[in-house]
Amino acid sequence: MKTEMIKLPGDVPGNSIELRVLRFEGRDNKAVGAYLQSSLHGSELPGQAALHFLIPMLEKAEKEGRVAGTITVVPQANPIGSAQWQAHQHLGRFDYFSGVNFNRSFPLLETFDTAALPPIDAPKSLVERLKAQLLRLALPHEIVLDLHCDDESENYLYIHQAFLPEMYDLASALGSTAILSWDSTADAAFEEACAHPALQLSETERKARAVTTVEFRGLNDVDFETGRADAEGLYKFLVHRGVVIDDSVKLKVDFNGPVTPLENVEMIRAPQGGMILFHVDIGAEVEAGAKLVTVVTIPGDPNGDITLTAPQAGRILTRRGHRYTRRGDDLLKLLGSKRSENARPGSLEA
Repeated sequence: MKTEMIKLPGDVPGNSIELRVLRFEGRDNKAVGAYLQSSLHGSELPGQAALHFLIPMLEKAEKEGRVAGTITVVPQANPIGSAQWQAHQHLGRFDYFSGVNFNRSFPLLETFDTAALPPIDAPKSLVERLKAQLLRLALPHEIVLDLHCDDESENYLYIHQAFLPEMYDLASALGSTAILSWDSTADAAFEEACAHPALQLSETERKARAVTTVEFRGLNDVDFETGRADAEGLYKFLVHRGVVIDDSVKLKVDFNGPVTPLENVEMIRAPQGGMILFHVDIGAEVEAGAKLVTVVTIPGDPNGDITLTAPQAGRILTRRGHRYTRRGDDLLKLLGSKRSENARPGSLEA
């Protein structure tokens, strides 16, 4: 394994960040390569934990000559967001300066040629240069896995419709319970930027690729057991796709969860601010009209309670981690079987 430290100058004198990149050189020029990154939102750590346990497995495979395709790993993809703290709270989702989500506004390229992207010392903001550098690292690989997590959530994937059903193998390897499928690049998330040039390829070439956002459950699901299990799932997928050679590992592709278009996802919003009391847990199957969450707007007076119900039948995929909310906040995701009346384009809030 080779470790590279890429230094990006900051926006003011005396400031800079370092991007730590781990590279495993493949032995087979015909094998597909893989890029894995985590923590684009700073404190989303389940993916970082998975990579922490995966890297020694890849080092062992490399020493034994079993790494067929080139593998690039960036365990901490956003040093800017990782350093954003205020009043003992980590706030790594949005850039302090612009207010833009770190997983938005990536450049969309028509080909895999990254020559036109701004270099690390270009007269552009540090955030723009970081996004360009991440694309330079990712796009040479056929497999791109961007590891995230939700607030409180099941394990699920975002996948462009053009990569399905071939990517059921990843869902099977990771034990994902659902796939959210999309076909729009309205917000230019990292996954969208990596998928965009692949969508210009022939169907045969495209089907050999895998580009996704992995949502490894919730923010607090960080421990030895889940980290090791997620690492084993990633390893199994890399073996299945021929990136790593390991005759002892076999993957049974048995994903049977819902594949829900983004327009069928019901995002339940708070009509007013207040205390959140959930009626349902993640993974619950509910009928239309079922009670989902009550917002307590006047503590001590039940007349101020607002109870929100399911607009259609479906599965509760995620819940917010906080219990005190503002008017208009998203409270949970419900996977429905028909288009939501409040359907959103793009990649929701990934």
